[in-house]
Amino acid sequence: MTRILFVCLGNICRSSSAEEIMRTYIRKAGLEDQIQVDSAGISGYHRGEPADERMRAHAIRRGYNITHRSRPVCTDDFYNFDLILGMDDSNIDALCERAPSVETEKKIRRMTDYCRTKAADYVPDPYYGGAQGFENVLDILEDACKGLLEEISAAAF
Repeated sequence: MTRILFVCLGNICRSSSAEEIMRTYIRKAGLEDQIQVDSAGISGYHRGEPADERMRAHAIRRGYNITHRSRPVCTDDFYNFDLILGMDDSNIDALCERAPSVETEKKIRRMTDYCRTKAADYVPDPYYGGAQGFENVLDILEDACKGLLEEISAAAF
């Protein structure tokens, strides 16, 4: 079983979307028994809240139903997940600071490292922007999740 955690600042836009997109791709590939996904935020500010309603609206138009409720990253996550994917440098820096050991820090990667067609250094936070920002995030995440699934499948199956 490969366990993946997606992380952004508040866990209400980017990471919750990545979780649902990846879950959809896993289901379509019939790999639910081999890969598990979850998401969390650096901040606990939105703890228990659903994903941003604008993010959910854009996602549903593409067939993704984001049902995750925000939660902050916790120490157990570093032990329970095989791969921890940050959406931007700030997320990655915060994750590295919280990693309880050198071994757990090695699990941290950048989400856009898995992009295959989109040229992106990070997944931008769409929270304070308009509709195009949410669409851009979904485009990047779809590309990165496809690349991530290809890489995991090639390595493990």
